Amino acid sequence: MPQPIALVSCESAREHDTDLPLLVRAFGDRGVVADIVDWDDPHVSWSSYRAAIVRSPWDYHRRYPEFLDWLEKASLATTVHNSAEIIRWNTDKVYLQELIDANIPIIPTTYVRGAEDLVLANDLIKGDVVVKPTISAGSNNTERHIALPAAAATHVMSLVDAGMVAMVQPYQRFIDERGETGMLYFNGEYSHAFRKGAILATGENTKNGLFTEEDIGPRDASREERELGNDVLAFVTEKFGCAPLYARVDVVRGSGGYPVLMELEMAEPSLYLHTARDSATRFVSAFLSQSASL
Repeated sequence: MPQPIALVSCESAREHDTDLPLLVRAFGDRGVVADIVDWDDPHVSWSSYRAAIVRSPWDYHRRYPEFLDWLEKASLATTVHNSAEIIRWNTDKVYLQELIDANIPIIPTTYVRGAEDLVLANDLIKGDVVVKPTISAGSNNTERHIALPAAAATHVMSLVDAGMVAMVQPYQRFIDERGETGMLYFNGEYSHAFRKGAILATGENTKNGLFTEEDIGPRDASREERELGNDVLAFVTEKFGCAPLYARVDVVRGSGGYPVLMELEMAEPSLYLHTARDSATRFVSAFLSQSASL
């Protein structure tokens, strides 16, 4: 009997992560026991697991230093997917700047680390913008401000004063019509896509809960979206020397009418396995293939 693998979650997320039971079943079909464990459970012996697959520790941003400490310790005891290097990089959205520098089309993003940066963003916040911290999950501390520069500036500085880096992006109006397209890649190979409805379409700000209720459904990604997704995966693979076990590339139609990257998720994204037949099986096959090559 091979060693079990750990699907890493947190106590408050277990009942909301719809991917977990599908993964447990798919691993079981391949003769692998998969335990759902909480990242902050002090009684877990991580060395007893063949690997730890980070899935839904959705409270990590509230205890970020503690989470990073766990990540390092777990990585010494077992193989963590995605790697600690990838997760550290991906959980702070300043990573988007590297993709911008690589000429990958992205929603225009302005980072604000202090009052001087806010002055430079003055014209931007006069319009329809989204403000959020670079380290967050579940749309926590994310707000849309429509022609309310004073409110946007107050929001930005509240994040900065709390020791965060704020990011300001123009709201992408096409998202109200078509939503987002999320594309899933397992071990560098395209698996499936889904549609996500606009979260901030009404302008009502999102509550700071564990996660956000989302309008999710299946979707066939367009040729242009697939090309963008492939370019993003190529960048990541070159940067880290190998393809991540899982990556979710979220794109939206930009103001120019072509797809732009909204977010690249390689830390704890929902995979929405229920939207595509056999996707859980593909995930397990990708894991076993990657493990065999290590």
